[in-house]
Amino acid sequence: MSKGRCDATPGREGIGDVGTSDAALVRRVRAGDTAAYADLVARYRDRLGRYALHMLGNREDAEEALQDAFVRAYRSLARCDDPERFGAWLYGILVNRCRTTGARAARRARRFVSDPTALETTPLPGPAEQTEWDDIVRWALARLAPEAREAFLLKHVEELEYEDIAQLTGAGISALKMRVKRAREQLQAILREAEHV
Repeated sequence: MSKGRCDATPGREGIGDVGTSDAALVRRVRAGDTAAYADLVARYRDRLGRYALHMLGNREDAEEALQDAFVRAYRSLARCDDPERFGAWLYGILVNRCRTTGARAARRARRFVSDPTALETTPLPGPAEQTEWDDIVRWALARLAPEAREAFLLKHVEELEYEDIAQLTGAGISALKMRVKRAREQLQAILREAEHV
């Protein structure tokens, strides 16, 4: 997906107020109605926030990536060629921000943690702590390589088609299918292993 263009097809359309289309809101923002952008943010905030949290593994980094994506989208809204595809265009910006934020967080972790094995093993809370299934899945997702986690989340959580994921990530469809397959296998192994802890 080219930067600044709004031409990919989203997997699922709009969240929130379905009475006003994304295209109508984009036109209002371009005409100077900044409140219309708040409507777009409200429409996509939860869904994109969920993706960023799953991708980055902590709320601070997810919030940073999400806010940065919204600011960048607002500043470059004039370059959104197809306002009907605003959601997919915004997703593309967030995918890139998550990559950047994740890489920066990894550099910070390498800089401040002297024992590299400390980052590779995260203890799973014991059954006495009544950890919910979502927390266990988040923990397992965090153990995947970023590219595998990204592909898995876009396919199985956000339910995008491979063609759309390819446009968002720049990876080929066959490579994405392999990433998703391997991510699924790794997650299953991690979750089986966690059952025995």
